[in-house]
Amino acid sequence: MIEELHEEKLQDLEEKANQIRQLVIETLLEAGSGHSAGPLGMADIFCSFYFHILNHDPKRPDWEDRDRLILSNGHICPVRYVTMALAGYFPLAELKTLRKINSRLQGHPHRTALAGVETTSGPLGEGISQSIGVALTAKLDKKNYRVYCIASDGEQQEGNTWEAAMFAAKYKLNNLTLVIDRNNIQIDGFTENVMPLEPLKEKYTAFNWEVKEVDGHNIKAFVDTVREAHAIFEKPTVIIAHTIPGKGVDFMEKDFKWHGKPPNKEEAAKALAELRTLQGKIQSEHQ
Repeated sequence: MIEELHEEKLQDLEEKANQIRQLVIETLLEAGSGHSAGPLGMADIFCSFYFHILNHDPKRPDWEDRDRLILSNGHICPVRYVTMALAGYFPLAELKTLRKINSRLQGHPHRTALAGVETTSGPLGEGISQSIGVALTAKLDKKNYRVYCIASDGEQQEGNTWEAAMFAAKYKLNNLTLVIDRNNIQIDGFTENVMPLEPLKEKYTAFNWEVKEVDGHNIKAFVDTVREAHAIFEKPTVIIAHTIPGKGVDFMEKDFKWHGKPPNKEEAAKALAELRTLQGKIQSEHQ
């Protein structure tokens, strides 16, 4: 059961999401490579999962009854690593090893390298199928844990996504919630120019999924939408979360060129200054 958000907890989550964004910038700067736009855009959602929604225990990452969070678009893993570190899965200092030789924090998540990472991801389009397998296993084993899958909008262009969608509907996997990061960009440009996805909602509806849409930066609305998904008993649910790539950093927002590159020293300093200013605004909004 997901608790409703009270004002004090909401403020805490919003401040933590901003902290996640700052740490993402610092981590990418240290690595000298990696993806910026997606991780910044998904900070609110990852914060919501690890600090309010998921039934999990960082001290027991392999706990049998934990909720499973599967990241299909593995290239945004900096936001997952940062959030996991803040949640207590590993020391914050280890974030400095991102993408370095022998690091547990590879450029795409490696399941056996880091406890708490459910799958190895990299090839886009596989995570939804993997999540369906885990959700079906829970059903067969009569387990009550829930399965959440985070996927990019660009990978909805993959054919196996729709094979998976048919399968999930057939087996009425109501313990599965798919969250699509609808940020409208991919490495080559805007999704609607590369390979149009719309009408995305109607496509999933036609595949017999419960479809919900939400502002991916409104933490309360997102949490409420996940709670609503728990009340759906006859089908899987997809949440189309509308996000801004590069959220919080003005010169990165909505610019697909930041999909796959990190900031340099000057850009990082500018980004961090902007995010630190936002921290004060969050506090004043809740007074």
